[in-house]
Amino acid sequence: MKTIFTATFLVFFQLIAAQSHDSFTLDKEWLSKIERLAPSITTIKNMGKKKILVFSKATGFDHWAIPHNSEMLKIVGKKTNAFEVHVKYDIEQFEKNNLQKYDAVVFNNCNPSGPERDLFTDLLRQNSSLSDTEIIKMAPEYEANMMDYVKNGGGLMILHGAITVQNNSIPFSQMIGGSFDYHPKQQEIHLKEVDKKHPLVHAFKGKGLRHFDEPYFFKNAYFEYNFRPLLYMEVDKLEGLNKETEEKVVYVSWIKRYGKGRVFYSSASHNAQSMEEPGVLQFFLDGLQYVVGDFECDDSPIGKPQ
Repeated sequence: MKTIFTATFLVFFQLIAAQSHDSFTLDKEWLSKIERLAPSITTIKNMGKKKILVFSKATGFDHWAIPHNSEMLKIVGKKTNAFEVHVKYDIEQFEKNNLQKYDAVVFNNCNPSGPERDLFTDLLRQNSSLSDTEIIKMAPEYEANMMDYVKNGGGLMILHGAITVQNNSIPFSQMIGGSFDYHPKQQEIHLKEVDKKHPLVHAFKGKGLRHFDEPYFFKNAYFEYNFRPLLYMEVDKLEGLNKETEEKVVYVSWIKRYGKGRVFYSSASHNAQSMEEPGVLQFFLDGLQYVVGDFECDDSPIGKPQ
């Protein structure tokens, strides 16, 4: 009887541990785990190593998984020999000449402060030599640099909270597919594939993804549905909604064109534990290949529901 109780307790403990979403320090053990789990070859033939800027400076809410994301992307790039990943934190990266060095930019949870939620203004304010007048003039120029970069063929990948980068800018929202509205408490979410046959979700093998995360809701350009959705969550399965909504599903990952460029957004995930799922690592690899132009797939927008 004692043996049965002990075994049952261990199984229960393992299940709870597997569902844990507590923060943890980036260490060699976790890096080794990601190294083992990460794909070693690209889904689509590698068209030559691409140079990626991973911008990882948060001026507002500082997501604990920022360094984990950065190292994960480095591992994926190195293991597949498909990407040269450069992690940066300074606003100079958004000068026109610097952006042209990269095939794609990854916004890695670089949340600005609220309620303005303007990353470029925040970054400029960190330079004490600039006056308010100079900052007001320069911030829109950096936003325009980023939008022109994508419009002219650059790739943009946005991870989780980084959708807030220019959250109150409607043009920026239209470029990336939406703005952040709010999220209820962290909880277990079952993300499902919108179209199981779409090549960008093959990583989940038709089963979707069950994990602990913040269920994001969106606003502004999101309701134009000017994107090709990849993953969704069912609203009636969620707890702690802040307000009533007519939406039955919320799309939490999508791809879209902007001019000659490509955008990939994934709300998953707030927690580094989600990256311990091989399907998530493959999904991010495929997303990177999409934004640099190596992964051809249907990215036509679904448009507003009739």
